[in-house]
Amino acid sequence: MYEDFEEVDYSNKNVKPWKKIISIVLRDKKNVILLVSSVLMLAIADLTYPLLNQYALETFIEKQIFDNAIPFIIFYVIFAILYGVIVALFILAANKIEIKVAYQLREESFRKLQELSFSYFDTTAQGWIMARVTADSRKLSIILSWGFIDFFWGFLSMVGILIILLIKNIKLALIIVAILPLLLGFALIMQKVILKHYRSARKINSEITGAYNEGFLGAKTIKSLVIEDKSIMNFEKKARRYRKSALKAACFSSLFGPVIFIIGYIGVASTLYVGGIMVLGTTLLVSELYLFVEYTIKFFDPVISISRVLGDFQQAQASAERIVSLIEETPEIVDSDEVIQKYGTVFEPKRENFEPLIGDVEFKDVNFKYKTGQKVLTNFNLKVKAGSNVALVGHTGSGKSTIVNLICRFYEPTDGEILIDGRNYKERSITWLHDNLGYVLQTPQLFSGTIFENITYGKLDATLEEVKQVCKMIQADTFIEKLENKYDTFIGEGGSKLSLGEKQLISFARALIRDPKILILDEATSSIDTKTETLIQDAINVALKGRTCFMIAHRLSTVVNADLILVMKDGKIIESGKHHELLLKKGYYFELYKTQFEQEALNKVLSA
Repeated sequence: MYEDFEEVDYSNKNVKPWKKIISIVLRDKKNVILLVSSVLMLAIADLTYPLLNQYALETFIEKQIFDNAIPFIIFYVIFAILYGVIVALFILAANKIEIKVAYQLREESFRKLQELSFSYFDTTAQGWIMARVTADSRKLSIILSWGFIDFFWGFLSMVGILIILLIKNIKLALIIVAILPLLLGFALIMQKVILKHYRSARKINSEITGAYNEGFLGAKTIKSLVIEDKSIMNFEKKARRYRKSALKAACFSSLFGPVIFIIGYIGVASTLYVGGIMVLGTTLLVSELYLFVEYTIKFFDPVISISRVLGDFQQAQASAERIVSLIEETPEIVDSDEVIQKYGTVFEPKRENFEPLIGDVEFKDVNFKYKTGQKVLTNFNLKVKAGSNVALVGHTGSGKSTIVNLICRFYEPTDGEILIDGRNYKERSITWLHDNLGYVLQTPQLFSGTIFENITYGKLDATLEEVKQVCKMIQADTFIEKLENKYDTFIGEGGSKLSLGEKQLISFARALIRDPKILILDEATSSIDTKTETLIQDAINVALKGRTCFMIAHRLSTVVNADLILVMKDGKIIESGKHHELLLKKGYYFELYKTQFEQEALNKVLSA
């Protein structure tokens, strides 16, 4: 059961995630310094521009003095050019920070995903992970670049304007001071209302995204069940809810700007009225009145920017918490410091210290339960000699997959020990074990690329000759050589251009090319046709030589040659032995085999 990660307490003001995010931003010191400097210069330039205009009005219009007109024009042109350069610099710096922060967040998130234990992916929805790596990283990178610019520029501009106006004329400056609390109060209230509706819309949008995903992945099922109309109805319900919330947010957003604009121009009108009286009374120059009007108009743009940025930061709180929670997630399965010191980490392994793996496997009084509390194994014991072929059979939930996942150290025992070659496998690194494992899944997972690239994922430095040799061993070369581009054939997303049987053969080749000492076959033949099953069964017989193999089997016909068959029920071995020995006992295995044999015989009759 996946946890619901979309329900977020936005009232939480935890600053810890922001410390982590800011530390990532500050890694790019050069562009941060450039950004801060350019925004500071831009704020100063914005404040200087009206002062130059006032000087021109006062000197050239009111006083009719033109002695320094040419130098002033030259300075004005130079100032305009410098202004453009400053704008270009801060846009460049902001873009670089946005791109680098997004890259760092995604790189750290993806790196963490490579470290996390198997259990994390059991309990965490794929959509949640994808949203963190894509949408949340994008949102935070924008906020931390452009949002910072708007906030810093707005704050400096407001403070600068108030200081200049108070110096020039306290009486007129008090008009803005009086309006400011009203302006800020309205902005904060409106932002809370807008955020509330945007959050609601965002949550519903996540549901819509999930519905899209289900629609894509389940297209065949939807069509085969003829439930297109039901799918559309469910989607339309979500879409209508989204439209309702989004429209409310849009309506309040559309009101915000005009109301701020009206309040601002009330301030402008008041300044003009009081300033006009002062001009008529000759206590204020027209150029000074212009300056106050210009600054009053400029004062309200930063207010809008700051209130918007504060709202964005509130909304981004959840994104910051979620992506930092992913980056700082602690893997459940980790090597001890002593093991890391000797064998290295998954990213920096010390393979020169890796001992050869022979393949003896032993469970000693192993207990295991999942995080949900479900107990699977109790005092489980098993000893397997290197080179043995062990088959695990039994109904769903009997503990077959748990045993192989424990062997692979995707999980670790709650109590007890698992020994590889006579030593607790915790005494060696996870990478050492995984380097010696081959795993073939029931549903093969291939990657976009060529056949050659997919096989060499098992051994990155493998040559074409090695790939051809392993494919010939399992008879995968039969269909590959018929393709136009042979091993350079692109197989599409997830191997979509190949049949299920062909994908399974590629998956099998990928596992074998690394020459694993322990081979795990997780119902590797249950989803393929009988012809391909025969090919893979022949490949298994060849591949098992010199390897320890654990085979989870659905089709009991695939385990008849196993050295040892373990019949599982409720996490316990209820029967064990070779195929003919178990049939002679006429117990649980006998009944399973008889039922399956009869069903297969019936299917053959019906299909004849």
